[in-house]
Amino acid sequence: MNITILGSTGMVGSELVLESARRGHHVFAGSRRATAHQNPAVTVFGVDAGSSAQLASALAGSDIVMLAIRPDHRNEQSTASVTGTVLEAAAVEGAPVLVAGGAGPLRSMDDPLRLVVDDPRYVGRSWRGVALASVVQLETCLRHENQRWTYASPPAVLEHGQRTGSYRRGTTTLLVAPDGSSWITVEDFAVAMLDEIESPGEDRHFTVAQSLDHVAGSGHANHR
Repeated sequence: MNITILGSTGMVGSELVLESARRGHHVFAGSRRATAHQNPAVTVFGVDAGSSAQLASALAGSDIVMLAIRPDHRNEQSTASVTGTVLEAAAVEGAPVLVAGGAGPLRSMDDPLRLVVDDPRYVGRSWRGVALASVVQLETCLRHENQRWTYASPPAVLEHGQRTGSYRRGTTTLLVAPDGSSWITVEDFAVAMLDEIESPGEDRHFTVAQSLDHVAGSGHANHR
């Protein structure tokens, strides 16, 4: 499968590149500052994901597009604009888009009327702008003419760690472990996203969290 990953040098994007290549896919890794990759299955290229002209050539031949851009703290709302541009370009190419989004648009576990972005247990004041950007990003997807997309939300905490190859999957409500933690490693988040590509589910918006087998003794209780 030809997989184009936009935002390929970021925390999530770089793991998507590794996981895609690990599974034998042909990976086209795009970012503003392209750097060589040691895996011959990875083709690296420079691209501004907000440029329709550049995306027209960048997405050519793609079977699927993975969007893994992160909000800029100085201009969080640019994420929605870029997402709209990518959806337009992908529609022309006929490729579906899998968005590595944020936890902000998920619903709180004990209050379905409250989004995670508005829940101070999981989103502190300093991160609210980034979380809100993910809410607007999902709204952009929902309103767009191109509806061939899927939105993947991580849990409250997303950080580097061990690739276990296992995880829990949910829909639009934040997944919280019995110890109160809500987290997953970036490595396992990438596993979940590649699983979605290879065996698509029915949910347009889904979330994942660390398998409960790997939560006990992890030290992530109350880590938000």
